[in-house]
Amino acid sequence: MSEEEQKPDSFEAGLNELESIVKQMEAGDLPLERSLELFEKGMAISERCRKQLEEAETRVEILLKKDEKMQAEPFSPGNA
Repeated sequence: MSEEEQKPDSFEAGLNELESIVKQMEAGDLPLERSLELFEKGMAISERCRKQLEEAETRVEILLKKDEKMQAEPFSPGNA
């Protein structure tokens, strides 16, 4: 596994990198091999961002469930 694949970038950094790749590819003046490299890189970044979104969604769901549980429990001095 390369160093780039081991170190996860922030979600925002991934989006910025994807935007840069799209602009390069849309210019249309790249050799085929470079276009394929950028496409592969973009797909990897896209997958990493998707996983980060899924992880964030899971965290939000967990927090919401905890909040619902806390609101459903009656308050007593022993619960604090």
